Amino acid sequence: MAKYLVEANYLSKGINGLMKEGGTRRRAAVDELFASLGGKVEALYFVFGDRDVIIIGELPDNTSAAALALRVNAAGVTTCKTTVLLTAQEIDHAVTRSGTYRPPGQDTPYEVANWEGEGGHLAGGS
Repeated sequence: MAKYLVEANYLSKGINGLMKEGGTRRRAAVDELFASLGGKVEALYFVFGDRDVIIIGELPDNTSAAALALRVNAAGVTTCKTTVLLTAQEIDHAVTRSGTYRPPGQDTPYEVANWEGEGGHLAGGS
């Protein structure tokens, strides 16, 4: 199963609902939502900052993740942003795959020789 990070924000009605229900009932509702789509919640945290809730969960596929986001956003009391999470092993597999890419303004494809520093800028290829 694929892992996802769901970042949610409560709108006014959502905050009122949270205040009425409390955190554990909201957690149960989120668990039920994930389960109804064939997944499960690994972690749920209420947070300070530009998000109100962060959820890490598993779902069968991107279609299930899209269905979750559509249901949550359509309800009109919460908005969510979904990010696919990749394991270290998935990245190991990804870096072994080759592909052809022609950067904008270049006439020939660019092969990545290595990454330059923290910024991820491409360093001299062939």
